[in-house]
Amino acid sequence: MSSLRRSALVVGVLFLVTEIAAIAGLVLYQPVLKDANYVLGAGADTRVLLGALCELVLVAAVIGTAAAVYPVVRRQRPAVALGYVCVRLLEAVIIVVGVLSVLAVVSLRRDPAGTDDDALATVAHALVALHDWTFLLGPNVALGANSLLLAYLLYRSRLVPRFIAVLGLVGGPLILASATAVMFGLYEQVSPVGSLAALPVFAWEVSLAGYLLVKGFRQAAASEPPVRQRELSAV
Repeated sequence: MSSLRRSALVVGVLFLVTEIAAIAGLVLYQPVLKDANYVLGAGADTRVLLGALCELVLVAAVIGTAAAVYPVVRRQRPAVALGYVCVRLLEAVIIVVGVLSVLAVVSLRRDPAGTDDDALATVAHALVALHDWTFLLGPNVALGANSLLLAYLLYRSRLVPRFIAVLGLVGGPLILASATAVMFGLYEQVSPVGSLAALPVFAWEVSLAGYLLVKGFRQAAASEPPVRQRELSAV
């Protein structure tokens, strides 16, 4: 197995892991995100902690995709490839902040330290609000930006079929626009409209993962000179 094929398998698997872990984390977090008085009640800490674990798996997979794909795409547009890695790392950091905010709510519920109920509920609501913002800025804004960068790199290099890259070129800006609309209160992030706006970027990641697992990066495109070198040769 060539190093290029191994890289394709790693990237494909990690992209699938990001999808599964992100959905699982969101589902498992529901008790703390939806119950305004979670910190005052019996709680569902085990479920929430499993959600946090899924989010940490997501963070590892996000970083892993950036590390695995960078050696493949850096020959084409080094600056854009580095930008993709940086924005992908930013997404991971934002997700970690969200995980910490949820874990803090669990800690407050377990050990309120004599704080009165109103103050405890206020702090917990603030921590959940922080998580909601990280959920918007990470899996929407940062994801949209890095999807656009990677799709551009793959479109220019032809390492994958261009229709797959086009999904990223469409999905990235669309989820960025949707995040802006959510930020200004036009609709909820987890809503039919928000889900519809996220569909193209979801299709982009799943189709990319599927293609890389089955076919891998196109060997002929990977062996071509970098784009800039081809442009200079043409001149």
